[in-house]
Amino acid sequence: MTTVESPVRPPKGRRRAEGEANGKRAGRWRRDRTLFFLALPGALYFVLFFYVPLLGNVIAFQDYSPFLGFSSPFVGLENFSAMLSDSTFWRAVLRTLEITLLQLVLYFPAPLALALLLHSMLGNRLKRFVQTIVYLPHFMSWVIVVAMFQQVFGGAGSLNMFLRQNDVGVLNIMNNPDMFSLLVTAEVIWKDTGWGTIMFLAALVAVDQNLYEAAAVDGGGKWRRLWHVTLPGIRPILIMLFILRLGDILSVGFEQILLQRKFVGANASEVIDTYVYYNGIIDGNWGASTAAGLMKGIVGAALMIAANKLAHRLGEQGVYRR
Repeated sequence: MTTVESPVRPPKGRRRAEGEANGKRAGRWRRDRTLFFLALPGALYFVLFFYVPLLGNVIAFQDYSPFLGFSSPFVGLENFSAMLSDSTFWRAVLRTLEITLLQLVLYFPAPLALALLLHSMLGNRLKRFVQTIVYLPHFMSWVIVVAMFQQVFGGAGSLNMFLRQNDVGVLNIMNNPDMFSLLVTAEVIWKDTGWGTIMFLAALVAVDQNLYEAAAVDGGGKWRRLWHVTLPGIRPILIMLFILRLGDILSVGFEQILLQRKFVGANASEVIDTYVYYNGIIDGNWGASTAAGLMKGIVGAALMIAANKLAHRLGEQGVYRR
C-alpha cells in the first residue's frame, strides 16, 4: 500500500507575514504605477542607448569586419597592443588630459562663483532676469557657439577689425594651435556656466539662514561667512559634482572640437573622441578604435569609484552609498 505524503505547510504566522508582505507590494504597485509608467520611457532610453551598446565592446577583441559582424575573428589583445604603439593615440591622450585639466581648474569653479553671485542678489526680479540670460547659451548648438566665436575672434572678426582700426597688431586666436586648449575651455565656460549654477543655487537655498545670522552676531564678515557657513553647507553637492566630472573626465567635447579641427589642424585638435572617430569610422580600423573607447570608459569608471570611496572616508555620501 502506497502512502501519499501531504505537502508541508509553513506555519500559520509565517503564512500571515507572507500574505501581508504580498499585500503591501500590491498596494505599493497600485499606488506608484503611474510614476512607474512615467519613468519607463527614460529607463528604456538608457537601456537602449547606453547599456545595449556596451555589447559592442567585444569588437575590441576582434579583427572586426562590418560584413562579418560579431562573427569576426577573435584576436585577443592585439588591438590594444596596436593602440598603445600608435603615436597618434598618445598625442590624443595628452591633448585630452590638457583640456581636462584646464576645464577642472577654470570651468568647474565658474558655476559655483556665478551661483554665489546670483544668490547674493537682493531683488528676486533681477535675479530671475539674470538667471534667464545666463541659462540661454546652454540651449545653443555648438555650431552656433563656434560661429559666434569665429565672428568675434577670427582673423576677420570684430576684435581684429577694432585692432586694425586702432593700428594695433592682429591677434591670431581661432587659428593658433597653441591657444586651442584655452579657446575650447573658454567656449565651454561661456556656454555652460549658467546652466551649471542650477544645482548650486538649489544647494545654497537649503543652507540654514540661522547659521548666517549666528556668524554675523559673532562678528564674522562676508568672507568668513562664505568660508565657514556657505561652502560647508554645499560641500556634499560639490563633492558629488566633482565625482561625476571625474567619471566623464576624458570626454572633452567631440562636436565642439570637430567643428574647429580645420582651423588648427589635426595635430593640435586630436583628442580621444576624434581619434576613435577618424581611426575607426573613417579609416575602418574598428578594433583599435573600440579598444581606445573601452579604455576611456574603464579609466573614467575607475576614477569615479575611487573618488566616491574617498568621499566616504571623508564622511560624505558621494554619488552612491556604501
